[in-house]
Amino acid sequence: MHEDLLGENIVKLLEEILRWTRFQGWRNVKDVLTEMLTDDLSKLIYHYSDGRSSREVAQRVPVSHVTVLRYWRKWARVGVVEPIKVSGRTRYRKMFELEDFGIEMPEIKKKVEKKLAKEV
Repeated sequence: MHEDLLGENIVKLLEEILRWTRFQGWRNVKDVLTEMLTDDLSKLIYHYSDGRSSREVAQRVPVSHVTVLRYWRKWARVGVVEPIKVSGRTRYRKMFELEDFGIEMPEIKKKVEKKLAKEV
């Protein structure tokens, strides 16, 4: 019984630490994202970096898949994307949603999504 109470207290304490850590990190994350995503193209590439391949991202944004890979490597160094293994290859997934930090998505995204919806 004492161990259960101790475990509950530890969980509560960890949850409180997590809340404060998120609160403190929010500004830092926003600053890094704003610094790294300086134009519409980089914002779109980041937005579509959700586990898709570099070629899939490049189809949605008017760039080559090599350009997508370059962005991914740059962003991985600062920690705003994480590598994931898919079929033995490395892809990258964004760590944050831009909208959560008040970073607006460019109009191009809406046009691309309408075009893709028509193709399906």
